[in-house]
Order: sequence, then structure tokens, then C-alpha cells
Amino acid sequence: MKNINQSKKVNVTKVFNEVFSKYDLMNDLMSLGAHRAWKNRLIDWMSPKKNDHLIDVASGTGDVAKAFLKKIKFSGKVKCVEPNKYMLSMGKNKLKNSERVKWYCSPAEKLPFKDETFDIYVVSFGIRNFSNINLALKESRRVLKTGGRFLCLEFSKVNNEILHGIYKRYSKIIPHLGKYIVGKSEPYEYLVNSIDEFYNQDELLKIIKSNGYENVEYRDLSGGIAAIHSGWKI
Repeated sequence: MKNINQSKKVNVTKVFNEVFSKYDLMNDLMSLGAHRAWKNRLIDWMSPKKNDHLIDVASGTGDVAKAFLKKIKFSGKVKCVEPNKYMLSMGKNKLKNSERVKWYCSPAEKLPFKDETFDIYVVSFGIRNFSNINLALKESRRVLKTGGRFLCLEFSKVNNEILHGIYKRYSKIIPHLGKYIVGKSEPYEYLVNSIDEFYNQDELLKIIKSNGYENVEYRDLSGGIAAIHSGWKI
């Protein structure tokens, strides 16, 4: 298994400070517009129940929280945890009419909640930016109730040779598009590199299992451009 430096030579906070105002557009660029369909697949596999309590870590602007509440007809509760204060502000404004969503500015490695608080923990396009993935996974398990579920949606490794070639070529132009849209290419270069350097599906599965989760599995999306991992606290 590759050794990824979780201390992050690149300042992730600085990267997102530079792109937060175009965050949703950034996701469109990185996923060829597919991230919305992927998030719907995430919610479908999550299969939340009435009154479930969700923690959404690295919540961005709150897309997953919104979809979760819609799925269970606004009967549950969500705690959105976002380490970037500017992104958090955008999310709060986007979901300002939802009384069932509370926002917290905190890193994934030190969550401000008691043990066994949540039914479901979800992280969407955030785990590769964690400064310490193992510590964050231990925290995720701590705050989940026994019987609770961990779900992770993340860019992954394409498993089709033709599609891999196409996506690889497209990835090379993303920084140029970023420069055109937000005036800077460097944040997008980091994001492209972070995807390329991150674990593949099976490597990430092993890491999740090594941090105490059971029945860990994954589903590829769009030929492996992204994947959803699932595990249970038993």
C-alpha cells in the first residue's frame, strides 16, 4: 500500500480559501458534472430512516445534508462539520431555512461531540484532504452509535482503460479551466494531484477496516471515477 503523507505539504485551508466561492462549480469541473448524481446514489445506498441523526463531515455547502433530509421527509437531524469558515458560511446561508441542520467549524480529527451520538457518519469528497486519515476514522467511529454506519464518497481509480485515458487527459485541462474561472490554477492543480495520489478502492477499504469498521464494502461510480465506501460499527 502506498504511503501518503497525511501531514499535507500543501496547505489545504489555503486551497479552499481560494476556491470556496466557486465550490459547487469546482465539483462540476472535477466530476464532469456527475457529482450530483453520485450524491443521489450515496443517499440511496445510505437508506436513512425516519429521525436518523446524521453527521456530515467536510460538508462543503451542504448538498448531502439537504438530500438526506429530503429523503426522510425532513424528520431527521444533521450536524454539518466544515473546517473552512468561508465554506461553512456559504453552507449556512444555502440552508438558512432548515432548522434541522446545525453547523460546526471543526477538523475531522477532533469532533466536538460526545461518544455514540450519531446514526450515520458521511464524508463526501473530503477524506483525501484529511490531515490524518486514521485519526479522523477513529473519531468517526467514536461518535457513531453501536450499529451506526460510516459512508464515504470520494474520487477514486478508473477501472476501464479507455475511460482512464479520457479522464486523465481531461484532468490535465482542469487547472487551466480553474485559472479561467477563478483566476488561479494552483488550487486546481492541488485538487487534481490529490485525486491522483490518493488510495485506490481496495487500499481505502483496508484502511477503513483497520480502524475498527466491519462489513466494509464499496461501489464504483462511473467506472471508478468515484466510489462509495460503507462500513458498520458493530
